[in-house]
Amino acid sequence: MLLAACGKAGGEPVGEVDTVFKFLGPDHKIVVDAYDDPGVSGVTCYVSRAKTGGVKGGLGLAEDKAEASIACRQVGPISFKGKLERQEEVFTERISLVFKKLRVVRMVDAKRNSLVYLTYSDRVIEGSPQNSVAVVAVPQGTVIPLK
Repeated sequence: MLLAACGKAGGEPVGEVDTVFKFLGPDHKIVVDAYDDPGVSGVTCYVSRAKTGGVKGGLGLAEDKAEASIACRQVGPISFKGKLERQEEVFTERISLVFKKLRVVRMVDAKRNSLVYLTYSDRVIEGSPQNSVAVVAVPQGTVIPLK
């Protein structure tokens, strides 16, 4: 699995569950990975997604489904490594050999002092991309620095 977090370190596998037994190659599964926000210390996002098994999956040639779920949490004191864009892609992962990527975008809701994380696939399915959203409330008194 290749993951780039704005060109930096990738996610950590948290766990996986098998969903369909495959006689040849690995089983189909759901994987959960943790991604630390590269611009915000103390925030981690957990992304679950389907991973295709079988012979193609074992060789890295299978196309994973364009579905994912995200949950982001404060896991320590929140601090900012610099000024944040109002909207910025913070993680990208290729989920097919050529065309499909899983993306996580951070949005700043300055009015509510919150960080909003959206995950989606850049391949459109039946007119609407699958997506999921999570919010981390920044503690009162901590100002989100914006560019």
